[in-house]
Amino acid sequence: MSEQEIVGLAEEFARYRQTVLAEVEVPGPAAVRRTVRQRRHRHLASAAAGVLALLAGPAVGYAALDHPAPRPGPVEPTPSVTASPTPSGSAGPAASPSVTSPNPTRTAPDGRISRAQLLAARVDLPAWRPGPSCPTTGTRLAGDPKTAKEGTNTVEAMDHGDVDGDGATETVVLVQCTVGSGGPEQVVAFDRDEAGAIVTLGRVVASTIEKPQWLTALDVRSDGLVRVQVADLAPGGGWPGDWSQRQWRGYRWTGGRFAQVEGPTSFGPNPYSTDLAVTAKDLVLADDPADGSRVGTIQVRIRNLGDRRADGVSLTLDLPPSLAPDGSAWASCGPDPGRYRPPLRCELGPVAAHGELTLRLGVRLPRDVTLSPGKALVRGNATGPGRNYLLDPDIDNNGVTIAYR
Repeated sequence: MSEQEIVGLAEEFARYRQTVLAEVEVPGPAAVRRTVRQRRHRHLASAAAGVLALLAGPAVGYAALDHPAPRPGPVEPTPSVTASPTPSGSAGPAASPSVTSPNPTRTAPDGRISRAQLLAARVDLPAWRPGPSCPTTGTRLAGDPKTAKEGTNTVEAMDHGDVDGDGATETVVLVQCTVGSGGPEQVVAFDRDEAGAIVTLGRVVASTIEKPQWLTALDVRSDGLVRVQVADLAPGGGWPGDWSQRQWRGYRWTGGRFAQVEGPTSFGPNPYSTDLAVTAKDLVLADDPADGSRVGTIQVRIRNLGDRRADGVSLTLDLPPSLAPDGSAWASCGPDPGRYRPPLRCELGPVAAHGELTLRLGVRLPRDVTLSPGKALVRGNATGPGRNYLLDPDIDNNGVTIAYR
């Protein structure tokens, strides 16, 4: 490029700069202050609008700013924000408060009660059947049935599980009312209330005078089914517990109570049973001219009407003490039939199923002893292994009353 061209280009740039600078206003101090005031007003207005919005909602906030409330528009989803890790020792952003549902799910109280807690508390029990005198309201449970006092409630077994389907555990207890060497029993479910106190949920099952007479075991299944082992007859009075029929029955909480839903509902004939029938003729005494005493014979008929053989028969004759055994027929009754007088006893051997035997037992009234006419009971009981009494479904025919004179 020539020197003349360079000079021309420089003159053109000078004219352009003069033209542009003449149209641009350079801000002075007054302009700067005006700009600052406008920004401050906008910041104050924005802060006031935010406060009003928090206190009274969007409509009040817009009214305070002389602006009409905007129409609600579609709500766009708020994007999730992942916070950057806060360096150790520096203050991080405040954690978001947890949101509580307006209708939170109610949690059922925990009804798991230990044995020690149960024995230390006072509980209410469902009513016992008529007869037993054990308490039911505010009662303390004893822990050892073998040493329990008469008329006290004892814990025989316990287990845990969600038996009412509320998602929490309950406690199920086998309780006995101590009467003599046994007593009635019932299985009771316990829970806790909102305050943690022990409350009674309900009775699962109870022993009866008929059957079942005995509750022998307890188990709560994982699905809330309460299983109770029941037996037809309670041990005692010459009846061993090993002879009792046992069944597992299942009970479930439904309709505000426990109902049986599994297992048998009745018992068949007990294999340790037979039907013994005893009849006898009246006793008539006559004088014995040899020594002046009076003698007589009691004729007793024993029948086994059952399908099981009686291993033995225990016969008792409730005669006056002045009438002593006499004659050889007593030899079949054991070595000393008069040992337990009164009454006279005769321990006999086996009687086959549907079999029978007849005894003619003599008695003697000593000379110069007066006997007024009266009545006596003659009674027999069938025995099984170990000389334990067999179950007799008809005990009314086991004995008969005879007259003596």
